[in-house]
Amino acid sequence: MSQPVVQQLKFGDLKAVLAAGIADFRNAPQFGLFFSAVYVLGGFLLIWLGAGHVSWVLATSLGFPLIAPFAAAGLYEVSRRIETSQPLLWPQILGIVWNERTRQLPWLGAIIVIYFLFWTFLAHMIFALFMGLSTMTNVSESYEVFLTPNGLSMIVAELGIGAVLAFVLFSLTVVSLPLVLDREIDFVTAMILSVQVVRRNPVVMLMWAAVIAVLSLAALVPWFLGLMVVLPVFGHATWHLYRRAIV
Repeated sequence: MSQPVVQQLKFGDLKAVLAAGIADFRNAPQFGLFFSAVYVLGGFLLIWLGAGHVSWVLATSLGFPLIAPFAAAGLYEVSRRIETSQPLLWPQILGIVWNERTRQLPWLGAIIVIYFLFWTFLAHMIFALFMGLSTMTNVSESYEVFLTPNGLSMIVAELGIGAVLAFVLFSLTVVSLPLVLDREIDFVTAMILSVQVVRRNPVVMLMWAAVIAVLSLAALVPWFLGLMVVLPVFGHATWHLYRRAIV
């Protein structure tokens, strides 16, 4: 197989891959709904557990980054089969997802989990830095503590640092996930190539990250149900973005 080569992207490519993602979802909605149901049901589970069960919420949240790459792999495989006119059969697609457990995908899942843990630890440090000396308030009953100067500063810091870290993770994984599914390549090289795609196309990829963030946030509003459509569309679109970004 030839050496992967990073390509130059344009804004028109984003429109094209999003349209292709929508088309793939329409062609095989049963797969998109199946894989996205994991996230929606997980969201309801987190609500059911409640804030009083911190250990269970943390354990369930840690499961999301581990499951996410495998769910995405299913969507990528569906797009790959549509692209190559192969039959869409449940045993074969689920078999590909199952086989990924012995390849490079679990390593990327582990990286995402470690990153998640780091951000959780950092977020607690930021909270302690700004609010550690403040009188503690039950935030479930009153949000006034966040309207104080320290509270507002903490929110700005959390959002700013969180946005930077989120974009770094996005850069590491935006094409590395479909890349390790499609080619025999190690996860470190895949992440390096993913970062190179972002470095060569910073404005285009920043726009893509913003589109994902805005639409995913909007999809959370109707009790996570919007994710049933948004997640599979972005999953399929990511495959097509990878195909344009690396040849």
